[in-house]
Amino acid sequence: MKRTAFYDMHVALGAKIVEFGGFEMPVQYSGIIDEHLAVRRSVGVFDVSHMGEFEVSGSGALEFLQAVTVNDVTRLAEGKAQYSAMCYPEGGIVDDLLVYHCGDHYMLVVNASNIDKDLEWLHAHCPENALLKNVSEDYSLLAVQGPNAPATLQPLTTTDLASIPYYSFARGTIADVPVLISRTGYTGEVGFELYFTSDAAAGRRVWNAIFESGRACGIVPVGLGARDTLRLEMGYCLYGNDIDRTTNPLEAGLGWITKLQKGDFVGRDSMIRQKEGGLQRRLVGFTLADRNLARHGYEIRSGETTVGHVTSGTFSPSIQKGIGMGYVTRAVADPGKILSVAVRSKEVPATVVKLPFVQRPAGAA
Repeated sequence: MKRTAFYDMHVALGAKIVEFGGFEMPVQYSGIIDEHLAVRRSVGVFDVSHMGEFEVSGSGALEFLQAVTVNDVTRLAEGKAQYSAMCYPEGGIVDDLLVYHCGDHYMLVVNASNIDKDLEWLHAHCPENALLKNVSEDYSLLAVQGPNAPATLQPLTTTDLASIPYYSFARGTIADVPVLISRTGYTGEVGFELYFTSDAAAGRRVWNAIFESGRACGIVPVGLGARDTLRLEMGYCLYGNDIDRTTNPLEAGLGWITKLQKGDFVGRDSMIRQKEGGLQRRLVGFTLADRNLARHGYEIRSGETTVGHVTSGTFSPSIQKGIGMGYVTRAVADPGKILSVAVRSKEVPATVVKLPFVQRPAGAA
C-alpha cells in the first residue's frame, strides 16, 4: 500500500491507520465526533493526498473534456474550478471529480480508489490533439476546513484569501512552499484545499506552519471517519456508496451539474431517454428515530414493501440523530414521507427530509 508524505506524522499523533483507496490513511485521531465538531465549530486539517490528479493539455483539451464530463467546461474560466462527473454510455457514473482551469492546461482531481480506472477510461477517449498525464504522485493535498480556516491560513500567505470566491483558486506560498490555494472542500464549511509538492520535507513545513498558526483556534487533525460524517451531513455523494456505475447523475440529485443542453457527451443520449421516460428512483435523505443507525445496503420499506436501499448512514454529531441517504422509488421520495429502515431485526421509522441535513453557513464550501 502507498503512504502519503504525512504518514509518519499521523502515526506520531496516534492516528488509527486503515487501508483506503490503496493508501494507509488515518481514519481518526482523538475520535470521530470530537474531530467532526472541531471542524463545524473551529478548524481541522485533513490529509487527502491520496486523491488523484491528472493534467490535460493540448489544442484538443477543451473539446476532450467537454465530451467526457457532464458539466459545461466552456463556462470554466481560468482560475476557476468545477464539480463534474464522467459517465459510461448507459449513463452510469465512472467517477465524480473536480476540473480546474489552470491556464495552459486543465487539472482533474479524482477519487483515490478510481485513479487507475479513470486513467484507463480517459485514455480510451483521448484524441490525438490532447495530452493526458497522471501527476498524482507529484502532489500532496491538505484540506483546511472550518469557520476559522481563513484566520488560520491568512497569516501564512500574502495571497488575499478573502478575494478567492467559492470554486475558485489562486497561487501563493505557505511556509515558502508554492501552493495552489483552492476555495473548495467536502465538509460544507468555509475552507480551502491546498495542492503542493509531494516532497516530504516541504509537506512537514506546510503542516507544521498550519498547526502552529491554528493553535489558538484549537486546530486538530481530522481523519477519514469525520470526513465521511461531515460530507454526509451536507448530502454530498461518496463514490462507491451513493454513486457508481449503476446510478446516473439525474437520479443521484446531480442534475445541477449535468448540462444536457451543452451538446454531445458520453452518456447524454441515455440520460435524455431516462429523463423523458421518467426517472424510476431518486436519492433522498432521511432521519431516523432516536440514535438508530442505518448502514449501507439496509432495506428501506414503505409498509411491508421494499422501496429502496440505504447507500450511506451515520450518527450526526450536529443534529444528534441517525441520518442517511438511499435510493427509493419516486412515489415515496418527497420530503415528509414516513418510511422505515430494516435495522438488524427491527423496523426503525425514517422520515424523508430535504438535503442537506445541516445548513451551510454563509460563504461556506
